[in-house]
Amino acid sequence: MRAWVHEAINRIEADFQRSADTHLFRLDLPGLAGVDLYLKDESTHPTGSLKHRLARSLFLYALCNGKLAEGQPVIEASSGSTAVSEAYFARMLRLPFIAVMPKSTARSKIELIQFYGGQCHFVDSAPEMHDAAVNLAGAKGGYFMDQFMYAERATDWRGNNNIAESIFTQMAKEPHPVPSAIVMSAGTGGTSATLGRYLRYRGFDTELVVVDPENSVFYDSYQSGDRSLTRACSSRIEGIGRPRVEPSFQHDVIDRMFQVPDAASVATILWLDAQIGRKAGASTGTNLWGAIRVAREMAAAGREGSIVTLMCDSGRRYLDTYYDAEWVARHIGETAPFLDDLAPLATRVA
Repeated sequence: MRAWVHEAINRIEADFQRSADTHLFRLDLPGLAGVDLYLKDESTHPTGSLKHRLARSLFLYALCNGKLAEGQPVIEASSGSTAVSEAYFARMLRLPFIAVMPKSTARSKIELIQFYGGQCHFVDSAPEMHDAAVNLAGAKGGYFMDQFMYAERATDWRGNNNIAESIFTQMAKEPHPVPSAIVMSAGTGGTSATLGRYLRYRGFDTELVVVDPENSVFYDSYQSGDRSLTRACSSRIEGIGRPRVEPSFQHDVIDRMFQVPDAASVATILWLDAQIGRKAGASTGTNLWGAIRVAREMAAAGREGSIVTLMCDSGRRYLDTYYDAEWVARHIGETAPFLDDLAPLATRVA
């Protein structure tokens, strides 16, 4: 058992050593003079999303806590990207993997899970995932990875090349190296917890702003302080927003929260594609819409500085949903007013 654990950890660490850091690039937005806006592109991880970091941390956490054994099935409740990344690591360790997910999950994510050797177990909606995963793990003798429970503790928030340390290292030679704000959405809450803790640990004055989509309880819980809130429906922005307040969501390290309309999230990725020629997932749209709102506040107050947010995954996973006009009209609503709002940002003042 111990020998297999050592081998498993070494395989994961070797994979990490072969990987480069993700790029941080600046958006050229003439309409926001004095405020520099950066996107950290997490879509370049081997499994194509921010969740690659989380999956690696969750596997190491489970292995080092003696929770995983050779040949043991791994079960996860995930709407897609975490499951894709966990399927990758499970295949690396030759472990069976089953993802419990809503039937509405993007077909491309399902195909990626299957590509990495994983299986998919479908439920009707997000609120059903947790209990279904617990039951499936019990029936299979498997280990429930439970990203929503362990995300905030599996990552070393003090450093060790976590995403926060990476951001500040890459910002070091920029005109405003300490960002005025970092803007992040919440799925498990693990990344926002890592960011908030790191900011306090290092003594940075950077504001952590967390943005939330519709049909999620995180924002209402943050406003009220009530962690018992629930919703009976699923977020329409895959990968973020939850029907219950997950254990990894840490209120106390967040400086400010606000809600982003789902149509604004989708409009923002369409606008971003027009600016940089690259498609991103809708959670990136939520992040970027929030970052632009903060940037506009700074510009209106005459403040200069920098803002960093994340490109969470590639839009190639959503060509049949967020990039399909008919699907968007049917499931999300009208994006034109939000596109009109964004248009002046890329316009140079004569």
